Amino acid sequence: MEKKNYTIKDWPDEERPRERLVKYGVDYLTDAELLGIILVKGYQGKTSVDIAKELLIENGKSLRKLDSLSFSEMISVKGIGMAKFAQIKAALEIGKRLLREASSSKKKIHNAVDLVDYYGPNMRDLKKEIFKIVLLDVKNKIIGDIDVSVGSLTESIVHPREVLKEIIKESAASVIFLHNHPSGESNPSKNDIDITERLTEACDLIGVKVLDHIILGDDNYTSFAQEGLLKKVGADLVSALKGVSNA
Repeated sequence: MEKKNYTIKDWPDEERPRERLVKYGVDYLTDAELLGIILVKGYQGKTSVDIAKELLIENGKSLRKLDSLSFSEMISVKGIGMAKFAQIKAALEIGKRLLREASSSKKKIHNAVDLVDYYGPNMRDLKKEIFKIVLLDVKNKIIGDIDVSVGSLTESIVHPREVLKEIIKESAASVIFLHNHPSGESNPSKNDIDITERLTEACDLIGVKVLDHIILGDDNYTSFAQEGLLKKVGADLVSALKGVSNA
């Protein structure tokens, strides 16, 4: 007797992910079940939930790890092709944008944690080093951000003239430098410190305060201001934030 290949449609109604989501809500579904809904279909002998489980198991059961996979890495799992790769990436990106939208009230920066919470979800797992300038007004509200440099896995080259050009164009009162370390470690390199000193000196010439330089690691960050790595910026940060709290 030929063995039947079961699909989710063969499952009892109370076990089907979509039906359970509608009846009980998203909180009652596992990561694999939610991912299975996104994948929609499996292949002969495997349901979309089976594929989702395999994908999660091979990536440490981590949605965050899943988000960092390249196309070639993700399609190594049988049942994942271009369409399913796009579906997964789109769903994860919607989640990140929702998080950014929900935290938009934190656009007034009071400390390094505010900035890490706001930019971290989009920058922590990047495989290339991105150097970003966060532009702030006189009340420490974010008025914009600019990617100044996209580097390799190990370094990013930032030119002071490019930084000053963007700061002047946006009429920023102060700035915070922000970049990620694809290695996952947030400790600053000598190059990071040298660049920060050069950029701080350049900003001083046009009367713009550098409040901090934050390096994002895997689940950690380093704040130059908090660590006393900026010669006079630490005092500027304390003074500026004190002014905000009194406003």
